[in-house]
Amino acid sequence: MFTSAVRGKRSLVWIFFAFFAALAPAGSFAADSAVIVMYHRFGESRYPSTNTTVGQFAAHLQELKDGNYVVKPVPEILAAIRSGTELPDKTVGITIDDAFLSVYKIGWPMLRKAGLPFTLFVATDPLDRKTSGYMSWDQLRELHKAGVTISSQTATHLHMPHATDKQNRVNLEASNARFKAELGFIPKIIAYPYGEYSLAVGEVSRAAGFEVGFGQHSGVIYKGSDFLYLPRFTFNEAFGDIKRFRLAVRALPFKVSDLTPEDPYLKNKQNPPPFGFTVDGGAVKRLSRIACYASRQGKVNVERLGEHRIEVRAPKAFPPGRTRINCTLLEKNGRWRWLGMQYLVPKPQRD
Repeated sequence: MFTSAVRGKRSLVWIFFAFFAALAPAGSFAADSAVIVMYHRFGESRYPSTNTTVGQFAAHLQELKDGNYVVKPVPEILAAIRSGTELPDKTVGITIDDAFLSVYKIGWPMLRKAGLPFTLFVATDPLDRKTSGYMSWDQLRELHKAGVTISSQTATHLHMPHATDKQNRVNLEASNARFKAELGFIPKIIAYPYGEYSLAVGEVSRAAGFEVGFGQHSGVIYKGSDFLYLPRFTFNEAFGDIKRFRLAVRALPFKVSDLTPEDPYLKNKQNPPPFGFTVDGGAVKRLSRIACYASRQGKVNVERLGEHRIEVRAPKAFPPGRTRINCTLLEKNGRWRWLGMQYLVPKPQRD
């Protein structure tokens, strides 16, 4: 009976905590992590795989305004996490790739009206060539002067892991020169085209002056993240409903170490990769509930080694191209810990 009474009191404590947490203003609780979201186009339904509808985007922005989140400029978020400075709970950063014209005509006006900062990643060649459907340098300057963070996405939007180190270096040097000439500065943050990354790409990017790199794999940024290959939650028409958006922007980090394989580019490497990681921190207590999924394969086998180590084995080799693995764990507060990786398999060479 005493045990039942104690349990009852504990339940009441949790109820009161959850109630007041829901009422607390944004920033009432400190955190050491942040979610970065990613978009491409707006209102261009001819391209559903990269487009977000105006209605979807409006719902996302309304959620960010009304849902007890704190939206900060991405450079500010990165600086805080790297230095160990606390951030408000549910801190979110917004990024957009490719500088499509619909960003200027639709996305930016909606973000400006909502008063939300964002980062735009730009490949310079389409602007130089005045490619249809892309912004101009004058429009980009207008965004920059208005406080939008402008960052790099190479010159030609190439598949960097498939290119040679020299090709990547020349491409980055070209884009850096164009940013300097047109905007007066060279960005320090890069988004890898298609989210494709390798250790060699990271080294070339670092040598070109970049301090931070973003992929297109899902996850939450924290101090232990690889800052040359940071995650972002990607949204489009198929994966842009408000339920998924809420799940993503409320996600918690999976703090891990000893992630294998170290290189996500699977050229001449074991396929499927021996994906594994060691979990640090409080998530260990619920680790038996972790679930992992691979693109086109669904739920995959998870093996726990000891208290902290997780090994994930997909039953089939990954096909040429990009494959994502996502591991999630539901916490008692209804929020999900999330760890994602994107792997790249080169196409077979023809004789």
